Amino acid sequence: MSERRTTIIGALLTAIGPISMAIYTPAMPELVHAFSTTEAAIKMSLSLYFAGFALAQLVAGPVSDAFGRKTASLSFLLIYLAGSLLAAFAPTVEWVLAGRLVQGIGASVGITVSRAIVRDQFNGGDAARIINTMGIILAIGPSLGPTIGGLALAAFGWRSVFLLMVGFGALLVFLSTVCLKETTVPDRSRLKPLRLVQAYAEIVALPRFLFTAVVLAGAVGSMYAQAAVLPFILIERVGLTPTQFGMSMLMQSGFFLMGSVCLRVISRWLPAERAPLVGLIFSGSGGLLMALSIHYLPPSFLSVMVPVAMCAFGIAFVSPYMTAAGLIPFPHIAGSASAMMGFIQMGAGFVGGVAAASIGSPLPAFGIVIPAMHLIAVLGYIGFRVASRRA
Repeated sequence: MSERRTTIIGALLTAIGPISMAIYTPAMPELVHAFSTTEAAIKMSLSLYFAGFALAQLVAGPVSDAFGRKTASLSFLLIYLAGSLLAAFAPTVEWVLAGRLVQGIGASVGITVSRAIVRDQFNGGDAARIINTMGIILAIGPSLGPTIGGLALAAFGWRSVFLLMVGFGALLVFLSTVCLKETTVPDRSRLKPLRLVQAYAEIVALPRFLFTAVVLAGAVGSMYAQAAVLPFILIERVGLTPTQFGMSMLMQSGFFLMGSVCLRVISRWLPAERAPLVGLIFSGSGGLLMALSIHYLPPSFLSVMVPVAMCAFGIAFVSPYMTAAGLIPFPHIAGSASAMMGFIQMGAGFVGGVAAASIGSPLPAFGIVIPAMHLIAVLGYIGFRVASRRA
């Protein structure tokens, strides 16, 4: 596929995971009242989505190596559609939980295949440039997601939020059928248990890969983890309506978009390997400010969202190079390597979300868990630099 087609399809496939979360978050407090349930139960729906997303990647990656990127995409997108319909017409909260789990399983193919099709065709700086451009496109969907979700919730109720996901899933099925071309040579023997174990053992045995995954787990995973608490902080503590909350999340995605564009502009002067350092300075500072603001300032829109925006800006610098660097050593099993990277990244989001929910009060959880994840990203980058020099 051409660079342009790879970028656009890759960005849309990657977006299915974040969009399914972004559209959903404004409805979380409403679902508590709709099903007469608890905040913990609705937070569990987000955790189940993360769990399905993270674990299913370990299957989606090898499936894409064995049967091809196109076949894997279509198969998992149909699972995503089934989960979206299940949640949309759920009679009880238990059905919502089941639907979100199935959604997560289906959406797992997006980030796995998008990275793999880049690695199949491009390498090094070219791959980082494409992933950066994908990030620019990707930022648009999640930035509008909470706004669209909040407006749909206000106009048509919570079921419309899931019907929006049905529509997006159907669009991706169409694009994958018509526009996605196969970029690898399928090898069904890669699904044999022994070869599968050997592939993952090869991947996790490389320190440089593990450290890139830790960086992405801390940085990108923090954005997923904070989704479990931000709606309850901004809606119930700050006093925003669901629609206002949706609009407020434009600040996070807008700064991610700004960071992606800035990286694109200065990439001709800034060496690609230096971009993560710049990004971690911003995201680490944002995490520190987040921890301090929760302890010393009363909760307000700015005290919460300014640190979130700083972190998002920095993450846009971190993700492209670290993703490309982690996949470079594995051209023969790019799908499996992408899957393991995504598993660690989403697994961190799941663990962070569970940790935040276990604290109970969303405000202290926000000020403890999310800054800790950014600190982990900084430590992971130090480990990556040491491992790279040794290699």
